[in-house]
Amino acid sequence: MKATKRENTSSGFTNKLRAEGSIPAILYGGKNPNEKISVEKKDIKNFIKSESFLSKVLELEIDGKKEKVLPREVAYHVVTDEPIHIDFMRIVSGAKIIIEIPVKFINQSESPGLKRGGVLNIVRRKVELKCPADKIPNDIIIDLAGTDIGTSIKISYVKLDQDVSPTISDRDFVIATVAAPTVIKEPEKPAEAVTAEGAEGEAGAEGAEAATATGKEGDAPKKDDKGKEVAGDKKSPTEKKAPEKK
Repeated sequence: MKATKRENTSSGFTNKLRAEGSIPAILYGGKNPNEKISVEKKDIKNFIKSESFLSKVLELEIDGKKEKVLPREVAYHVVTDEPIHIDFMRIVSGAKIIIEIPVKFINQSESPGLKRGGVLNIVRRKVELKCPADKIPNDIIIDLAGTDIGTSIKISYVKLDQDVSPTISDRDFVIATVAAPTVIKEPEKPAEAVTAEGAEGEAGAEGAEAATATGKEGDAPKKDDKGKEVAGDKKSPTEKKAPEKK
């Protein structure tokens, strides 16, 4: 990636650089003095927002001289979220640095635990390592082949180079686990059983309605002593009131 030195450091000049498609930056570290530079946004936009950008070794060409550098910090505009400044650190051969390396999981389809509905519970998406500046790993690979439910993947599971070590050294910390499923679905009722239950319920309701109707409309009419029908408790129009005794 080509970089250009910038002698003018005023805010007006840096704003002009951004408007023209460049990102102001600074290069520091090692025995050389700090250098104010700028890089083309189009050269870096494809991977600046990737998870591994701040742990990726880049090569800058400044005035024909090439230097290996490591991005250390990116500043973004609060509204547009566009990069407005980058800090680069020189890589000095033999020097050790502390850096966070992203964790990458592979062979998920070959995990018996995940096949049976288990869940990959990621505890750490990045692990902080102490390593030589010229031997920075791109990522930490976790192979999930053969892992079953209940498997706890710790840092000791990872194969690191001899001169690379985690900054947490007092314990074998967990990176991820294969956990049991948290939600168990209740089996659905067969469609035939639901239909049968519904039919029985309807039949019962129809029978009850029929019984009620029979009780109201099917009662036998009442008759008097001579065999004539009478309506309920009403008096017959021919009935006379017995005279009161004095």
